[in-house]
Amino acid sequence: MKAVIFDLDDTLFDHTTSATAAIHAWVPQLGGTPTDELVAQWFVIEQHNFDQWLAGALTHQEQRRGRLRDFLPLVGQPVPADDDELDQVFTGFLDSYQASWSAFPDARPALEVARSNGWRIGVLTNGSTRQQNAKLEAIGLAELVDVVSTSEQLGFSKPAPQAYQLTCEALGVNPADTLMIGDNLELDVVGAHAAGLSAEHLDRAAGITLAELVRATS
Repeated sequence: MKAVIFDLDDTLFDHTTSATAAIHAWVPQLGGTPTDELVAQWFVIEQHNFDQWLAGALTHQEQRRGRLRDFLPLVGQPVPADDDELDQVFTGFLDSYQASWSAFPDARPALEVARSNGWRIGVLTNGSTRQQNAKLEAIGLAELVDVVSTSEQLGFSKPAPQAYQLTCEALGVNPADTLMIGDNLELDVVGAHAAGLSAEHLDRAAGITLAELVRATS
């Protein structure tokens, strides 16, 4: 093995906890009461609109507006007709989300093990270049990563084979010499295997840690 590629959201970066904390901080500002059901609905809405962005049906900002159009009625709030007003409302969520950004405790140890192995380290994420790089900087992991590839930058999103192959090319390694690790079985394991990489599924619900996966393949 000469390189390892990590997924970012819910692999290195704790997106679920960060977004959940943001909903609990932001919804009261809208006059609503955050509940577990409301948080669950947010993630369903987020995925639906985000998938439309990945498919090219929406811009990144439009998918944010789409989330609000779906979510605001759930907290009894009118949906602004003006895009600028929608963007302003979304800023309330975004500020709370950014204030809650954090890495998983095992993220840095996993990267350090990979670095000690002499492996090149990449991150491959279906997201916007600016925000994903900002996350890595904010959680203190950017210095340990050699290459960050985003779907926005590549023009391909996981599970398209080109996403993995172009990331390997940027790392200067062959797919056969590269390990992919991530929390999404389809995107981070099945898709990576199809592109010629080795892959490991990070199943945190089963008690698997990121550092353990890296050590096991060292």
